[in-house]
Amino acid sequence: MSGNLSVQAKIRPAQVKSTLLKWTIAAMVFVIITVYVISGIVYWKLTHPPRRTLTTVPAAAGLQYEDITFTSRGDSLALKGWLIKSQGNNQTVIFAHGYGRNRLQDDVPLLPLAAALVDKGINIIMFDFRNSGESAGDITSVGLYEVNDLLGAFDFVQSRPDLNHNTSVCGFSMGAATSIMAGAREAGIAKVIADAPFADLNTYLSDNLSVWSNLPKFPFNHTILSIIPAISGMRPEAISPLNEVSRLNGRPLLLIHGEADTDIPLANSLKIQQRYPQAKLLSVPGAVHVGSFRINREKYIQTMLEFLQ
Repeated sequence: MSGNLSVQAKIRPAQVKSTLLKWTIAAMVFVIITVYVISGIVYWKLTHPPRRTLTTVPAAAGLQYEDITFTSRGDSLALKGWLIKSQGNNQTVIFAHGYGRNRLQDDVPLLPLAAALVDKGINIIMFDFRNSGESAGDITSVGLYEVNDLLGAFDFVQSRPDLNHNTSVCGFSMGAATSIMAGAREAGIAKVIADAPFADLNTYLSDNLSVWSNLPKFPFNHTILSIIPAISGMRPEAISPLNEVSRLNGRPLLLIHGEADTDIPLANSLKIQQRYPQAKLLSVPGAVHVGSFRINREKYIQTMLEFLQ
């Protein structure tokens, strides 16, 4: 009897260890699967932000405008926007809005800025990127495909004999990064203005994805980035103003960045300027993300006009 008890005493600890190991492995597998499922859901939401409805029109700012439709360069996606013509017609500027916004970019806000430029003889194009506002498309790629949308807007300007074809681009946040890449790829773009661009999307997201996902940096930044190519074929490393800016080949670049920007820190513009020393930089004390115009409209407009003219 005592011998049997001894054998059972020896068996039970081994069985307990085996059971604990199995449960530990199962729990780890469950956690890993859960993390990747959550990452996939969050990634889908990030690439499908809700569309913002247009809440006003240029006429509310005293501007005459034309509703326009044109297509993205390369994939012919239908894009909607406004053309605001200036009597001066001495050049044309295309605005490029940020992630999750529309052509109004109401956190800048854009209409008062457009009005100031129109008053100085500059035609303005305001349009919605794909999957934004009234434009077609069902995915936001944070610059990968949007650069073709911006190039489509450039092509539209060139197709209009009534517009001055001396064309510059001015972008905000995602639109700022996209503007630099568009300028690098299209030699016909005269000048680039980039307000709060990220320097390199893969590097930026590795450090700051939690700002947009509202998830802990570890482990979700890594897991979300790792599933992007598998789910969509998109590669964040392909979206890099820093790697493309030198292809501006001496054309003017104006960087604008708020010193209090925690969404896309000022260091991003400093990196771009270091790579492209010809770039001018206006850093605005106290300004948050794309908040420089709100902080000091007079300085912002003056700097932009001096750069353009």
